[in-house]
Amino acid sequence: MSSGQSIGDREREILTAIVETFISTGEPVGSRMISRSSREGLSPATIRNVMADLADAGFLEQPHTSAGRIPSASAYRYYVEQLSGKTQLSQADEGMIQESLQGVTDVQEFMERTSHVLSLISRNVGVAVAASGPKNALEHVYFSRLGDQKVLAVVVTKSGVVRDRVLRLDLPQSDLDAAARFINDNYRGWTLKDVRAEIARRLEQERSEYDRLMTSVEQLYKQGVLSGEDSAHVVFVEGAANLVASEQDRQRLQELLHALEEKQRLVELLGAYLDAKQEAVRVVIGLDEAQPSMRNLVLIGTPARVGGEVMGSLAVLGPPRMDYQHTITAVSYIARLFDKVLNESE
Repeated sequence: MSSGQSIGDREREILTAIVETFISTGEPVGSRMISRSSREGLSPATIRNVMADLADAGFLEQPHTSAGRIPSASAYRYYVEQLSGKTQLSQADEGMIQESLQGVTDVQEFMERTSHVLSLISRNVGVAVAASGPKNALEHVYFSRLGDQKVLAVVVTKSGVVRDRVLRLDLPQSDLDAAARFINDNYRGWTLKDVRAEIARRLEQERSEYDRLMTSVEQLYKQGVLSGEDSAHVVFVEGAANLVASEQDRQRLQELLHALEEKQRLVELLGAYLDAKQEAVRVVIGLDEAQPSMRNLVLIGTPARVGGEVMGSLAVLGPPRMDYQHTITAVSYIARLFDKVLNESE
């Protein structure tokens, strides 16, 4: 038997019991503990033999200071593969999630609240990323004169992202309204990147045909009203303090916390492991391929969709010793709620 092969029913039952006991207690698991809960009434000696085979196959490890065993990464992977995925959240959890997300109407607000609720429900780190890349299509712009040489510019995208900024401009409200109508009528549904490119092209070509409208549009354009990184993502992280209890190595803990602070690394992490085509929640045990500092962490995540269009992703990060079934179910439930709530708000 090796970690890449299937194992028998007895081995599976004992391995499952070890994983679930360790998740529950955090203590290395001995044969007597498993014997007491064995459905077959197996003796400690029999269980010790099976545990020795599981250790040889790479499923169990033995801490230096203990006679008991703990699951390896291979054991957790095997355990996750055996989960049915059919469990439901408790009514209390569903109620808490629904209450936390009540009244949400845009992607960013949903993601911000989601990172918080995922952290609460999993007791680990909740991560939510709102993508504002190629799907960052313009819904409308709005300009309002605030006073002397100040204009409030509001840009709303079809994904629900709202950007506002104050520009130093001295244009009358009538010119601002005309510029907004021009942009909304001509460029609704375009990505911001394409809008900028097209306006720049028209300004260059029509330089000899300027009228008051294009003069206003040029001033707004030069002030960066449609600027913003098209590949930018808005990242929300909650619950990093939960890692303090699970990670005893202070240097590794500092590395982890530093990695969580670097939002771009989280975007890359989720991008590396969460495929936009995937339908089910994905569980990744050991994230060292994408982020060496996260080698001892687990990611449970899924893309977030509205009407089939990927608008971001949501995930839980935590140590291998976590309640997998509960966390997978929570992530799946919130992803479905994301689709439902934002479809209804459109």
